[in-house]
Amino acid sequence: MGAACEAVARREGVGKESVRRWVGQEQIDTGQRQGTTSEELAEIKKLKAKVRRLEEDNAILKQASSRRLTWLLPSFAGELDPRNR
Repeated sequence: MGAACEAVARREGVGKESVRRWVGQEQIDTGQRQGTTSEELAEIKKLKAKVRRLEEDNAILKQASSRRLTWLLPSFAGELDPRNR
């Protein structure tokens, strides 16, 4: 497989390690090998982004709460609503 990956890499103008990883990921995606599928990786990436946004939202709310700026909370509510993203 190493020689095949190297030949394809040369032909396509990419690194042989990239081709080797693509082949490995394809084997995982088709069930020939164990690992995290491309679909699962995409879902993990999406969920990490959502967690990051929620943590930022929480930080804003904590800051507003600690400063006793409760009069600002109604204006933040619209921005924090995930349906407005």
